[in-house]
Amino acid sequence: MKKKRVIVGLSGGVDSSIAAYLLTQQDYEVIGLFMKNWHDESVTLSNECPWLEDSNDAMLVAEKLGIPFQTVDLSAEYKERIVDYMFEEYAAGRTPNPDILCNREIKFEVFLKIALSFGAEYVATGHYCQKEIVCIENKSIYRLISGVDSNKDQSYFLCQLTQNQLAKTLFPIGHMQKSEVRKIARKLNLVTAEKKDSQGLCFIGKVSLPDFLKQQLQPIVGNIIEIAKEFYNGKDLPKTLTAKSQKIRYQAKDGKIVGTHNGAHFFTVGQRKGLAVGGTPQPLFVIDTDVVENVVYVGQGKSHPGLFRNALKVHLDDIHWVRQDLINIQEKKMEVMARIRYRQPLQKAALFFHTDALYVVFNQPQSAITSGQFVAWYKDSELLGSGVIA
Repeated sequence: MKKKRVIVGLSGGVDSSIAAYLLTQQDYEVIGLFMKNWHDESVTLSNECPWLEDSNDAMLVAEKLGIPFQTVDLSAEYKERIVDYMFEEYAAGRTPNPDILCNREIKFEVFLKIALSFGAEYVATGHYCQKEIVCIENKSIYRLISGVDSNKDQSYFLCQLTQNQLAKTLFPIGHMQKSEVRKIARKLNLVTAEKKDSQGLCFIGKVSLPDFLKQQLQPIVGNIIEIAKEFYNGKDLPKTLTAKSQKIRYQAKDGKIVGTHNGAHFFTVGQRKGLAVGGTPQPLFVIDTDVVENVVYVGQGKSHPGLFRNALKVHLDDIHWVRQDLINIQEKKMEVMARIRYRQPLQKAALFFHTDALYVVFNQPQSAITSGQFVAWYKDSELLGSGVIA
């Protein structure tokens, strides 16, 4: 009987290396494919050339495992779908998540189509998450389940995947702990066994983000205005659901100028580094940006009230269900667990379905809810859906 062909996205890291190895021990024909998605070293940090080193490590792993290996250049697609989108979002004062977009647009879209054109039945990656298949009303439904290793669970990064993409995807290490993965890599004497996990933008490597953005976004000097905690004294708390999801819009007169910056679009809510303003009793954090007026608003300390909101809004067009059988859910309220960033512990929340938008209301106020980022919601360990924060 002919073996099913699986193409593994060999990234040059230990996780995809062991994903490939485990598949070779099963009844699959395994092929390693390295995605070259960025090769502009001018924006990476000094003396690093991430794609070249990673490609070489991926090739050595494939050689060790005795599987065919190939490199595919997707840099044009990556620039169009990820990089250009990032510039547009930052210019508009939002903060995109390139890793989620990369998975949705590149790994599980462009790469998947290439793999299928090579005659593959599946693609496989080194993500720490799991897939389960259930039958509902005589139809196969694919469930996206959190990885067993809670410290490495990457389900959040896959929150925009579709049923069609999950149907063609394998996650060979999702049931394992990271320590187990490294142990196998050491036993096999793989070049990636002790390699550190990648940092920075998906496929680009460790990048100086301000330098990266300055390729297209011009520096414009503006004011940094501090909003004192006392500003909130006596202010009425939002009483309606829609009001709860809105952040306070500040004006220059609401605070005092404490410094200058080179462009509000270079900053994001919750950011501490890069402000270059000292002399305050507590560190300053960005609580809001205004790219129209080119103002960055800051507040002192992690507990500053300007950092916290208990609700957020998702426009109807930006709602995505991994579990597409739930799209026409009839409930107006759905109790869930949710997170707004990777590795954030899941938070108790409720989804409220309105005619104008979806509102996510948390039991406890959340710090640094940021427009352009993604909120993902779960039932137990299953990721049901996600949305772009308005």
